[in-house]
Amino acid sequence: MTDTTAPVKGEEDWHTYDEFAAGIDTYRLPSGSLAGRRVGLSLDDGERLELAFDEGTVRWTGGGALAQQAPAVDPYDAVEVREGVHFVTLPLESRERESITVVLSAPTGRAIVVLSRIADDETPDDVPRVGQTFWAATIDGVEPSGEAPGPSRDLIGKRNVYRYSPEHLYEHVYVSSLRYAWQCLEGVQRGHGDMDLSTVWRLDDGLYLFCFREFRIAVASVWLHDLGYQLMTTGNFLGLTGDGRSEHSKAGGHVYPLGSVAYPDAQPV
Repeated sequence: MTDTTAPVKGEEDWHTYDEFAAGIDTYRLPSGSLAGRRVGLSLDDGERLELAFDEGTVRWTGGGALAQQAPAVDPYDAVEVREGVHFVTLPLESRERESITVVLSAPTGRAIVVLSRIADDETPDDVPRVGQTFWAATIDGVEPSGEAPGPSRDLIGKRNVYRYSPEHLYEHVYVSSLRYAWQCLEGVQRGHGDMDLSTVWRLDDGLYLFCFREFRIAVASVWLHDLGYQLMTTGNFLGLTGDGRSEHSKAGGHVYPLGSVAYPDAQPV
């Protein structure tokens, strides 16, 4: 006899962010240096973001939601995911519970900027604790080409498996423009899964920014999926640990497409 009232496997021991994130960058592409580079960005809301990179730190100023009039100095991590395309993470130390991600495409003169922030107080059950804000931007000194980055429906219906380490294997199903479903196939979260809020932006052919914001625990993530020849993803996390501290983590690994479906009639939102 099957007891359908029994708790779903794993529900009784849901893991905290720091427990599942440990080692999730094992297969991440290698980090590099942007030392000596200065990057000016014009954001789509009319504000600016200025970045001056040294070896391991970046001096930056911004406006609007990124307001930082006096230059701040923070660590950074940069990964060249394709020639001339960099995924840059600023795990901020100058601002509590915030991180900035900048995806720079030198070939097109385009960029995406993401601000992730942990709310100071508990949020309602239907609002993730970690929120995200997105901007399309252009890079100073480079004539923009191609379409500006923006929301994309290209991943809807796709089903992929992501291998981040020998102990981290996850499945994603992109169900709409607002949500994705996930389950852990291997790792400390094995047996866990959920459907969380997500955002997908297209940067270039085969290059998609994918972000999620979890309801159940205070964590959000930013990824750049290269679904072209490389089939790699590079990302970062911002969340609260089990003892309530904010923590930044790097992530990345291999992408294995399982297939996709097409909706014949009514379409997802």
